[in-house]
Amino acid sequence: MASCILIFIFVRHQFSFDEGIKDENRIYRLVTDWKYDAFDDYSAGVPNPVVKVAKDEIVGLEKTAAIVKRGSIVRVKDGSGKDVFKSEEDVYYAEPDIFEILSINWLAGSSSQALSQPNTVALSNQMAVRYFGNSKNAIGKSILVGTKTYLKVTGVFNNRPENSSFPLKIVISYQTFPDRNDDCWDCVTSSNEFYVLLKQGFKAEDIKGSLDKFNTIHYKNQHVAGNMHHKLEALKNIHFSELYGNFSEKTISKREIYGLVIIGLFLMITACINFINLSTAQAINRAKEVGVRKVMGSMRKQLILQFLIETFIVTLIAMLIACVLAELCLPQLQNLFKGALTLSLFQHPVIFVFMGLLVLFVAFLAGFYPSMIMSGFNPAMAIKNKITLNNGGLSLRKILVIVQFSIAIILIISTAVVVKQMDYVQHKSLGFNANEVVMVGMPTDSANLLKQNTFKERVSRLPGVSQFSFCQDPPLSGNVNSSDFTFNGIKNKDFEVRRPKADENFFKLFDLKIIAGKVFAKSDTATGYVVNETFLQKVHINNPEDAIGKLLNCTGRDIPIVGVVKDFNDKSLKESISGLAISAGKKQYYRAAIKIDANNLMATSKEIEALWSNMFPNNVYYSFFANERINGYYETEQIMVVLFKVFAGVIIFISFIGLFGLMSFVATQRTKEMAIRKVLGATTFQLVKMLNGSFLLMVLIANILAWPLAYLFVNGWLNGFAYRMELNVWPFLLAMLVSMSITIITVSFRSLKVAKTNAIDALKYE
Repeated sequence: MASCILIFIFVRHQFSFDEGIKDENRIYRLVTDWKYDAFDDYSAGVPNPVVKVAKDEIVGLEKTAAIVKRGSIVRVKDGSGKDVFKSEEDVYYAEPDIFEILSINWLAGSSSQALSQPNTVALSNQMAVRYFGNSKNAIGKSILVGTKTYLKVTGVFNNRPENSSFPLKIVISYQTFPDRNDDCWDCVTSSNEFYVLLKQGFKAEDIKGSLDKFNTIHYKNQHVAGNMHHKLEALKNIHFSELYGNFSEKTISKREIYGLVIIGLFLMITACINFINLSTAQAINRAKEVGVRKVMGSMRKQLILQFLIETFIVTLIAMLIACVLAELCLPQLQNLFKGALTLSLFQHPVIFVFMGLLVLFVAFLAGFYPSMIMSGFNPAMAIKNKITLNNGGLSLRKILVIVQFSIAIILIISTAVVVKQMDYVQHKSLGFNANEVVMVGMPTDSANLLKQNTFKERVSRLPGVSQFSFCQDPPLSGNVNSSDFTFNGIKNKDFEVRRPKADENFFKLFDLKIIAGKVFAKSDTATGYVVNETFLQKVHINNPEDAIGKLLNCTGRDIPIVGVVKDFNDKSLKESISGLAISAGKKQYYRAAIKIDANNLMATSKEIEALWSNMFPNNVYYSFFANERINGYYETEQIMVVLFKVFAGVIIFISFIGLFGLMSFVATQRTKEMAIRKVLGATTFQLVKMLNGSFLLMVLIANILAWPLAYLFVNGWLNGFAYRMELNVWPFLLAMLVSMSITIITVSFRSLKVAKTNAIDALKYE
């Protein structure tokens, strides 16, 4: 029950995202899809021109609002011009109606006025208190965003809750957004989102025709590549949006949540089966009590009610203990998510409703069958202590044990596969070496670009630094910049090419293998492309040497391919390798990759930070280790590994308690039989073997039933990875070995005790 409470609290937290917004059923996000002949792509963003025309051209929209996420240095200065606060923050450029759409309340100012003018900003109460002491002091003050943009604070709004997909703290008027007048309909950035509020009485399907017409006019008729089109995504689905993501970066798939719900259900079913088996095993001990009660006039329904109430009381006590256990375990569950969520037993009234329903459900499920059995005893036979439970009852208990063990075996197999896949993911060669590489954020404004080479020279002279490269990201990254292209004068319609920017040292630093041609020459702009093997396969070139000199046009000018790099994983192992075209681009290098000697890792990192802070005093230092970021792509799966291990362990433990309970029942029923067999010459080994045989048969049947179900589950989960372990028979054999071994140990302990019982004690009353 404690495990079920923990699972419910977690699931409730996930489904609570973005709830309570006034018109949540009418709020949608406009997203963008592409469907090439051999490639689909998705983005949460829309082209900037959509913002200006959507409300007029799409029927049924009451309000619309663009919101754009950017990262920037934010400063608050005192009267003398000295920095009081300086930090890198996520800032949002938004139209005023976003506050109306998301039902955000104001502490000072209003949405209609606060962001109606350029160079104005609204702060959350948290930021207003941090910068100016309180919300009233903040109004009329200024903050500096970047190096030149001073913004006047015109409003303060309530802090956004933790369970929100919109972690807004600093919201700047959309009129201040530098790219607001961009008229490119084929340019989409995932951080440029667009929200709509449908008119009262309208549903998503009601405006589908109008949206299709909009897509036809602006994309199909204009021959925009990739069958580009927009569709609506409901607000309630944004937290679970695997394809599109959201601003909070806290997405989780519903598949994983439902997996946890199923585990919770398994836990409860397993525990109830246990209770049934243990209750029926003890039923004969209460036969005389039932007989006496019936003789004294008790009706069967009264006895059923009595036994159900007894089970209810036991369940209620169990729930009280479960609450204590759950409260003790909540900090561990929060630590598992690295403090990214706050959970509490008293978080929401629905948790107590769940507990109440769980008590009633479990009390009925666990108590009904034993109460029917015990209330049906014949009073005369019960008082004479001659009650034997019929074979039908025993058969049902066998079925229950088989179900219980099938659940345990499915979880053993699932846990083994999940652990093995995560081990495979962590140790698979990605085609590059990211060990001991620190990625340092670099300012890209024109003044700081001039300092980049000086920074490189100084860092390269530090003891412990072996290599240095300017780039955008490590070789494996979720930041994708891709576009359609022309190859050798022919427009490609099959896929988009991913275009990372990096200097000529990038390949050596990350140990990328050039298999044809060479790396492009040192340059500030693209003078040549290095493509990967996947790109060549997609444009139907078999020999890498044949690609050298071919012309690739991604940006409006033809640039030759100068080299071919051996394939490496450029995205997480859940996704296939992209077609890549790597080129130089000094103005787009927002990171530096620095290879450090393993023995001086921390000391050298601190020296780099000190040097960086000295050279770029107006900016904020930010760095991460490349291999840690790569492991972060599987954080959800790592959490699932831990949860599977814990809950599978609980279920296996419960299952074998149930097995012990059923063995106790059998031992009680067959005590005299064992004594007679012993008198007739049966050995202890023969008796133990006979008692164990039926249980091993049940576990064998459970394995046979569990294997196909487990295969369907783990194979479906593995299909979520483009690169996966080979699913073979060993997890299934492991589950059989574990279940058989523990069965033998558990049952033998009880059967040995029965087999060694003195035959005279069992037969002396006959």
